[in-house]
Amino acid sequence: ILTLNKISKTGLERFTDEYQYGDAVENPQGIMVRSASMHEMEMPQSLLAIARAGAGVNNIPVDQCTEKGIVVFNTPGANANAVKELVLAGLLISSRKVTQGMAWAQGLKGQGDAAVEKGKSAFVGPEIKGKKLGVIGLGAIGILVANAARSLGMEVHGYDPYISVDSAWGLSRAVKHSLTLDDIFETCDYITVHVPQTPDTKNMINKDSIAKMKDGVRILNFARGGLVNSADVVAAIEAGKVAAYVTDFPSDDLLGVDGVIAIPHLGASTPESEDNCARMAADELMAYLSDGNIINSVNFPALSSPRAAGCSRVCVFHKNIPSMLSQVTKLLSDKGVNIENMQSKSRKDVAYTVLDCAGQVGQDALESLVDSEGIIRIRVISA
Repeated sequence: ILTLNKISKTGLERFTDEYQYGDAVENPQGIMVRSASMHEMEMPQSLLAIARAGAGVNNIPVDQCTEKGIVVFNTPGANANAVKELVLAGLLISSRKVTQGMAWAQGLKGQGDAAVEKGKSAFVGPEIKGKKLGVIGLGAIGILVANAARSLGMEVHGYDPYISVDSAWGLSRAVKHSLTLDDIFETCDYITVHVPQTPDTKNMINKDSIAKMKDGVRILNFARGGLVNSADVVAAIEAGKVAAYVTDFPSDDLLGVDGVIAIPHLGASTPESEDNCARMAADELMAYLSDGNIINSVNFPALSSPRAAGCSRVCVFHKNIPSMLSQVTKLLSDKGVNIENMQSKSRKDVAYTVLDCAGQVGQDALESLVDSEGIIRIRVISA
Protein backbone atom coordinates (compact mmCIF):
# COMPACT_ATOMS: atom_id res chain seq x y z
CA ILE A 1 0.00 0.00 0.00
CA LEU A 2 1.49 3.32 -1.10
CA THR A 3 0.60 6.28 1.13
CA LEU A 4 0.55 9.65 -0.66
CA ASN A 5 -0.16 11.73 2.45
CA LYS A 6 0.44 11.41 6.14
CA ILE A 7 -2.19 8.83 7.12
CA SER A 8 -3.49 8.42 10.66
CA LYS A 9 -1.58 5.76 12.57
CA THR A 10 -4.83 4.21 13.78
CA GLY A 11 -5.78 3.59 10.15
CA LEU A 12 -2.45 2.07 9.15
CA GLU A 13 -2.56 -0.22 12.18
CA ARG A 14 -5.66 -1.86 10.70
CA PHE A 15 -3.55 -3.60 8.08
CA THR A 16 -2.78 -7.19 8.92
CA ASP A 17 0.72 -8.67 8.76
CA GLU A 18 0.59 -9.63 5.07
CA TYR A 19 0.28 -5.97 4.09
CA GLN A 20 3.20 -3.58 3.67
CA TYR A 21 2.65 0.16 3.56
CA GLY A 22 4.62 3.38 3.31
CA ASP A 23 5.42 6.40 1.17
CA ALA A 24 8.17 4.65 -0.83
CA VAL A 25 6.39 1.46 -1.90
CA GLU A 26 7.14 0.44 -5.48
CA ASN A 27 4.54 -1.25 -7.70
CA PRO A 28 1.75 -0.87 -5.14
CA GLN A 29 -1.49 -2.82 -5.32
CA GLY A 30 -3.28 -0.14 -3.31
CA ILE A 31 -2.94 3.57 -2.61
CA MET A 32 -4.18 5.53 0.40
CA VAL A 33 -4.56 9.25 -0.20
CA ARG A 34 -6.05 12.31 1.46
CA SER A 35 -5.54 15.55 -0.44
CA ALA A 36 -2.58 14.82 -2.77
CA SER A 37 -3.46 15.31 -6.44
CA MET A 38 -3.16 12.16 -8.53
CA HIS A 39 -4.18 13.65 -11.88
CA GLU A 40 -0.62 13.82 -13.20
CA MET A 41 0.46 10.55 -11.62
CA GLU A 42 1.24 7.59 -13.85
CA MET A 43 -0.79 4.65 -12.57
CA PRO A 44 1.42 1.55 -12.19
CA GLN A 45 0.23 -1.67 -13.84
CA SER A 46 0.15 -3.29 -10.41
CA LEU A 47 -2.41 -0.84 -9.02
CA LEU A 48 -5.77 -2.41 -8.16
CA ALA A 49 -7.42 0.12 -5.85
CA ILE A 50 -7.24 3.65 -4.43
CA ALA A 51 -8.81 4.61 -1.11
CA ARG A 52 -9.47 8.27 -0.41
CA ALA A 53 -9.51 8.93 3.33
CA GLY A 54 -12.37 11.40 2.98
CA ALA A 55 -15.54 11.93 0.98
CA GLY A 56 -14.53 13.97 -2.08
CA VAL A 57 -12.50 12.36 -4.86
CA ASN A 58 -11.82 15.38 -7.07
CA ASN A 59 -8.06 14.83 -6.56
CA ILE A 60 -8.30 11.39 -8.21
CA PRO A 61 -8.72 10.76 -11.97
CA VAL A 62 -11.77 8.57 -11.47
CA ASP A 63 -12.66 8.16 -15.17
CA GLN A 64 -9.14 7.03 -15.99
CA CYS A 65 -9.24 4.55 -13.10
CA THR A 66 -12.55 3.13 -14.32
CA GLU A 67 -11.12 2.53 -17.79
CA LYS A 68 -8.25 0.56 -16.21
CA GLY A 69 -10.37 -1.41 -13.75
CA ILE A 70 -8.92 0.39 -10.72
CA VAL A 71 -11.47 0.61 -7.91
CA VAL A 72 -11.72 4.02 -6.22
CA PHE A 73 -13.07 4.09 -2.68
CA ASN A 74 -14.08 6.97 -0.43
CA THR A 75 -15.16 7.06 3.20
CA PRO A 76 -18.71 8.48 3.39
CA GLY A 77 -19.91 9.31 6.87
CA ALA A 78 -16.52 8.94 8.54
CA ASN A 79 -16.21 12.71 8.98
CA ALA A 80 -19.94 13.37 9.39
CA ASN A 81 -19.85 14.36 13.05
CA ALA A 82 -16.92 16.73 12.54
CA VAL A 83 -18.76 18.53 9.74
CA LYS A 84 -22.01 18.58 11.72
CA GLU A 85 -20.32 20.35 14.62
CA LEU A 86 -18.86 23.01 12.33
CA VAL A 87 -22.26 23.54 10.68
CA LEU A 88 -23.78 24.17 14.11
CA ALA A 89 -21.02 26.67 14.80
CA GLY A 90 -21.81 28.24 11.43
CA LEU A 91 -25.47 28.61 12.36
CA LEU A 92 -24.55 30.48 15.52
CA ILE A 93 -21.89 32.77 14.08
CA SER A 94 -24.09 33.63 11.11
CA SER A 95 -26.71 34.94 13.54
CA ARG A 96 -24.84 36.55 16.39
CA LYS A 97 -22.07 38.29 14.39
CA VAL A 98 -19.53 36.69 16.69
CA THR A 99 -16.62 36.74 14.24
CA GLN A 100 -17.18 40.40 13.37
CA GLY A 101 -17.44 41.31 17.04
CA MET A 102 -14.25 39.45 17.88
CA ALA A 103 -12.35 41.20 15.11
CA TRP A 104 -13.65 44.57 16.33
CA ALA A 105 -12.72 43.81 19.94
CA GLN A 106 -9.11 43.17 18.96
CA GLY A 107 -8.79 46.84 18.03
CA LEU A 108 -9.89 48.10 21.45
CA LYS A 109 -6.62 47.49 23.23
CA GLY A 110 -5.94 50.37 25.61
CA GLN A 111 -9.38 52.00 25.22
CA GLY A 112 -10.85 50.63 28.43
CA ASP A 113 -13.92 48.55 29.25
CA ALA A 114 -16.33 51.33 28.35
CA ALA A 115 -15.40 51.05 24.70
CA VAL A 116 -16.64 47.46 24.62
CA GLU A 117 -20.03 48.36 26.03
CA LYS A 118 -20.37 51.37 23.76
CA GLY A 119 -19.84 49.50 20.50
CA LYS A 120 -21.37 46.08 21.08
CA SER A 121 -24.79 47.06 19.72
CA ALA A 122 -23.38 46.87 16.20
CA PHE A 123 -23.14 43.10 16.55
CA VAL A 124 -26.64 42.25 17.72
CA GLY A 125 -28.15 39.18 16.07
CA PRO A 126 -31.12 36.83 16.51
CA GLU A 127 -31.23 33.55 18.38
CA ILE A 128 -31.66 30.37 16.34
CA LYS A 129 -34.27 28.82 18.64
CA GLY A 130 -37.67 28.79 16.97
CA LYS A 131 -36.27 29.72 13.56
CA LYS A 132 -36.75 27.57 10.46
CA LEU A 133 -33.77 25.66 9.10
CA GLY A 134 -33.85 24.06 5.65
CA VAL A 135 -31.53 21.09 5.18
CA ILE A 136 -30.96 20.21 1.52
CA GLY A 137 -29.59 16.67 1.34
CA LEU A 138 -30.27 14.12 4.06
CA GLY A 139 -27.23 11.89 3.85
CA ALA A 140 -24.85 11.12 6.70
CA ILE A 141 -24.09 14.77 7.46
CA GLY A 142 -27.49 16.27 6.65
CA ILE A 143 -29.28 13.94 9.05
CA LEU A 144 -26.92 14.75 11.91
CA VAL A 145 -27.37 18.48 11.27
CA ALA A 146 -31.17 18.17 11.08
CA ASN A 147 -31.42 16.16 14.30
CA ALA A 148 -29.01 18.43 16.20
CA ALA A 149 -30.80 21.59 15.06
CA ARG A 150 -34.08 20.07 16.21
CA SER A 151 -32.52 19.49 19.64
CA LEU A 152 -31.52 23.16 19.70
CA GLY A 153 -35.15 24.18 19.26
CA MET A 154 -35.20 24.96 15.55
CA GLU A 155 -38.05 24.03 13.22
CA VAL A 156 -36.28 21.84 10.67
CA HIS A 157 -37.40 21.23 7.09
CA GLY A 158 -35.59 18.54 5.11
CA TYR A 159 -35.42 17.97 1.36
CA ASP A 160 -33.92 14.89 -0.30
CA PRO A 161 -35.75 13.04 -3.08
CA TYR A 162 -33.14 10.26 -2.95
CA ILE A 163 -33.03 9.62 0.79
CA SER A 164 -32.02 6.04 1.62
CA VAL A 165 -33.99 3.74 3.88
CA ASP A 166 -31.18 3.76 6.46
CA SER A 167 -31.09 7.55 6.44
CA ALA A 168 -34.85 7.76 6.83
CA TRP A 169 -34.67 5.53 9.90
CA GLY A 170 -32.10 7.85 11.47
CA LEU A 171 -34.00 11.09 10.85
CA SER A 172 -35.98 12.64 13.69
CA ARG A 173 -39.73 12.32 13.19
CA ALA A 174 -39.99 16.00 14.08
CA VAL A 175 -38.20 17.05 10.87
CA LYS A 176 -40.73 18.34 8.37
CA HIS A 177 -40.62 16.76 4.90
CA SER A 178 -40.30 19.29 2.08
CA LEU A 179 -41.41 17.97 -1.30
CA THR A 180 -39.62 20.62 -3.37
CA LEU A 181 -36.59 22.86 -3.18
CA ASP A 182 -38.88 25.85 -3.56
CA ASP A 183 -40.54 24.88 -0.28
CA ILE A 184 -37.15 25.17 1.42
CA PHE A 185 -36.28 28.42 -0.36
CA GLU A 186 -39.59 30.10 0.42
CA THR A 187 -40.01 28.87 3.99
CA CYS A 188 -36.71 28.83 5.82
CA ASP A 189 -34.71 31.47 7.70
CA TYR A 190 -31.51 29.44 7.40
CA ILE A 191 -30.56 27.09 4.56
CA THR A 192 -27.72 24.56 4.63
CA VAL A 193 -26.71 22.40 1.66
CA HIS A 194 -25.36 18.85 2.02
CA VAL A 195 -25.39 17.32 -1.46
CA PRO A 196 -22.58 16.18 -3.79
CA GLN A 197 -21.54 18.49 -6.60
CA THR A 198 -22.82 17.14 -9.91
CA PRO A 199 -23.83 18.81 -13.17
CA ASP A 200 -27.37 18.92 -11.75
CA THR A 201 -26.43 20.51 -8.42
CA LYS A 202 -23.69 22.92 -9.54
CA ASN A 203 -24.77 26.51 -8.82
CA MET A 204 -28.05 25.29 -7.31
CA ILE A 205 -27.93 28.38 -5.08
CA ASN A 206 -28.01 31.22 -7.59
CA LYS A 207 -29.78 34.52 -8.23
CA ASP A 208 -33.02 32.74 -9.21
CA SER A 209 -33.18 30.50 -6.14
CA ILE A 210 -32.08 33.37 -3.87
CA ALA A 211 -34.92 35.52 -5.25
CA LYS A 212 -37.37 32.95 -3.86
CA MET A 213 -35.86 33.10 -0.37
CA LYS A 214 -36.90 35.19 2.59
CA ASP A 215 -35.31 38.59 3.02
CA GLY A 216 -32.46 38.24 5.51
CA VAL A 217 -31.91 34.54 4.82
CA ARG A 218 -28.67 32.97 6.03
CA ILE A 219 -27.03 30.38 3.78
CA LEU A 220 -24.48 27.77 4.84
CA ASN A 221 -22.31 25.68 2.54
CA PHE A 222 -20.11 22.97 4.04
CA ALA A 223 -20.50 20.55 1.12
CA ARG A 224 -18.82 21.84 -2.05
CA GLY A 225 -17.96 25.37 -3.17
CA GLY A 226 -19.51 24.97 -6.62
CA LEU A 227 -23.00 24.40 -5.20
CA VAL A 228 -23.30 28.15 -4.64
CA ASN A 229 -22.78 30.81 -7.31
CA SER A 230 -20.36 33.12 -5.52
CA ALA A 231 -21.09 36.21 -7.60
CA ASP A 232 -24.83 35.82 -7.10
CA VAL A 233 -24.57 35.40 -3.34
CA VAL A 234 -22.23 38.41 -3.01
CA ALA A 235 -24.68 40.52 -5.01
CA ALA A 236 -27.52 39.34 -2.77
CA ILE A 237 -25.55 40.26 0.35
CA GLU A 238 -24.81 43.72 -1.02
CA ALA A 239 -28.50 44.17 -1.85
CA GLY A 240 -29.54 43.14 1.68
CA LYS A 241 -31.39 40.03 0.51
CA VAL A 242 -28.94 37.62 2.18
CA ALA A 243 -27.87 38.43 5.73
CA ALA A 244 -24.90 36.08 5.83
CA TYR A 245 -23.16 33.39 3.80
CA VAL A 246 -21.06 30.89 5.72
CA THR A 247 -18.77 28.77 3.56
CA ASP A 248 -16.03 26.23 4.15
CA PHE A 249 -14.79 26.89 0.60
CA PRO A 250 -13.56 30.51 0.48
CA SER A 251 -12.82 31.37 -3.14
CA ASP A 252 -10.93 34.60 -3.79
CA ASP A 253 -14.07 36.53 -4.76
CA LEU A 254 -15.62 35.82 -1.37
CA LEU A 255 -12.72 36.96 0.79
CA GLY A 256 -13.06 40.35 2.42
CA VAL A 257 -16.78 40.63 1.66
CA ASP A 258 -18.79 41.94 4.61
CA GLY A 259 -21.44 39.33 5.33
CA VAL A 260 -19.36 36.36 4.11
CA ILE A 261 -17.95 34.18 6.86
CA ALA A 262 -15.10 32.30 5.20
CA ILE A 263 -13.76 29.18 6.93
CA PRO A 264 -10.60 27.55 5.50
CA HIS A 265 -12.07 24.10 4.74
CA LEU A 266 -12.06 22.91 8.35
CA GLY A 267 -15.11 20.65 8.09
CA ALA A 268 -13.24 17.37 8.54
CA SER A 269 -10.17 18.81 10.26
CA THR A 270 -10.38 16.95 13.55
CA PRO A 271 -8.15 14.14 14.81
CA GLU A 272 -11.23 11.98 15.32
CA SER A 273 -12.35 12.48 11.73
CA GLU A 274 -8.90 11.71 10.33
CA ASP A 275 -8.77 8.52 12.40
CA ASN A 276 -12.25 7.44 11.28
CA CYS A 277 -11.49 8.08 7.60
CA ALA A 278 -8.17 6.24 7.71
CA ARG A 279 -9.67 3.21 9.45
CA MET A 280 -12.52 2.98 6.94
CA ALA A 281 -10.15 3.41 3.98
CA ALA A 282 -7.86 0.66 5.26
CA ASP A 283 -10.79 -1.71 5.79
CA GLU A 284 -12.09 -1.03 2.27
CA LEU A 285 -8.70 -1.78 0.72
CA MET A 286 -8.28 -5.02 2.67
CA ALA A 287 -11.80 -6.22 1.83
CA TYR A 288 -11.08 -5.72 -1.85
CA LEU A 289 -7.47 -6.84 -2.08
CA SER A 290 -8.03 -9.97 0.04
CA ASP A 291 -11.48 -11.07 -1.16
CA GLY A 292 -12.55 -8.88 -4.09
CA ASN A 293 -15.39 -7.31 -2.11
CA ILE A 294 -16.28 -3.72 -3.02
CA ILE A 295 -17.69 -1.37 -0.37
CA ASN A 296 -18.10 2.40 -0.86
CA SER A 297 -16.66 2.63 -4.36
CA VAL A 298 -17.34 5.76 -6.39
CA ASN A 299 -16.78 4.12 -9.78
CA PHE A 300 -17.82 0.47 -9.52
CA PRO A 301 -20.90 -1.19 -8.00
CA ALA A 302 -20.99 -2.43 -4.41
CA LEU A 303 -20.65 -6.19 -4.24
CA SER A 304 -19.79 -8.31 -1.22
CA SER A 305 -19.88 -12.08 -1.10
CA PRO A 306 -18.30 -14.63 1.26
CA ARG A 307 -15.58 -16.75 -0.33
CA ALA A 308 -16.58 -20.29 -1.19
CA ALA A 309 -14.29 -22.82 0.53
CA GLY A 310 -11.52 -24.23 -1.66
CA CYS A 311 -12.34 -21.90 -4.55
CA SER A 312 -10.36 -19.37 -6.53
CA ARG A 313 -12.15 -16.07 -6.97
CA VAL A 314 -12.21 -14.58 -10.46
CA CYS A 315 -13.02 -10.86 -10.43
CA VAL A 316 -14.21 -9.56 -13.78
CA PHE A 317 -14.62 -5.87 -14.61
CA HIS A 318 -16.55 -5.46 -17.83
CA LYS A 319 -18.81 -3.22 -19.84
CA ASN A 320 -22.47 -3.29 -18.91
CA ILE A 321 -23.66 -4.69 -22.23
CA PRO A 322 -25.95 -7.61 -23.20
CA SER A 323 -24.64 -11.20 -23.12
CA MET A 324 -21.51 -10.41 -21.11
CA LEU A 325 -22.34 -12.84 -18.30
CA SER A 326 -23.16 -15.69 -20.66
CA GLN A 327 -19.96 -14.93 -22.57
CA VAL A 328 -17.85 -15.08 -19.40
CA THR A 329 -19.41 -18.26 -18.04
CA LYS A 330 -19.20 -20.03 -21.41
CA LEU A 331 -15.52 -19.19 -21.85
CA LEU A 332 -14.74 -20.55 -18.39
CA SER A 333 -16.84 -23.69 -18.78
CA ASP A 334 -15.25 -24.37 -22.19
CA LYS A 335 -11.90 -24.46 -20.39
CA GLY A 336 -13.21 -26.96 -17.84
CA VAL A 337 -13.70 -24.45 -15.03
CA ASN A 338 -16.50 -25.32 -12.59
CA ILE A 339 -18.27 -22.21 -11.23
CA GLU A 340 -19.49 -22.79 -7.68
CA ASN A 341 -20.95 -19.35 -7.05
CA MET A 342 -21.43 -16.11 -9.01
CA GLN A 343 -22.59 -12.57 -8.30
CA SER A 344 -22.80 -9.62 -10.66
CA LYS A 345 -23.72 -5.97 -10.21
CA SER A 346 -23.76 -3.06 -12.65
CA ARG A 347 -23.31 0.68 -12.31
CA LYS A 348 -24.14 2.78 -15.34
CA ASP A 349 -21.82 1.67 -18.17
CA VAL A 350 -19.69 -0.76 -16.16
CA ALA A 351 -20.27 -3.95 -14.23
CA TYR A 352 -18.45 -6.17 -11.78
CA THR A 353 -18.80 -9.94 -11.65
CA VAL A 354 -17.30 -12.26 -9.06
CA LEU A 355 -17.05 -16.00 -9.74
CA ASP A 356 -15.92 -18.56 -7.18
CA CYS A 357 -14.41 -21.42 -9.17
CA ALA A 358 -13.44 -24.86 -7.87
CA GLY A 359 -9.70 -25.23 -7.40
CA GLN A 360 -7.21 -23.20 -9.40
CA VAL A 361 -8.12 -21.48 -12.66
CA GLY A 362 -5.74 -22.22 -15.51
CA GLN A 363 -3.83 -19.53 -17.39
CA ASP A 364 -5.46 -20.47 -20.71
CA ALA A 365 -8.91 -19.82 -19.22
CA LEU A 366 -7.83 -16.41 -17.97
CA GLU A 367 -6.30 -15.47 -21.29
CA SER A 368 -9.52 -16.34 -23.07
CA LEU A 369 -11.35 -13.90 -20.77
CA VAL A 370 -8.79 -11.11 -21.14
CA ASP A 371 -9.04 -11.27 -24.93
CA SER A 372 -12.84 -11.03 -24.93
CA GLU A 373 -14.65 -7.93 -26.14
CA GLY A 374 -16.09 -5.81 -23.35
CA ILE A 375 -13.64 -6.99 -20.68
CA ILE A 376 -11.94 -4.17 -18.73
CA ARG A 377 -9.83 -6.17 -16.31
CA ILE A 378 -9.49 -9.67 -14.89
CA ARG A 379 -8.17 -10.39 -11.44
CA VAL A 380 -7.76 -13.79 -9.74
CA ILE A 381 -7.53 -14.36 -5.99
CA SER A 382 -6.12 -17.85 -5.47
CA ALA A 383 -7.87 -20.46 -3.35
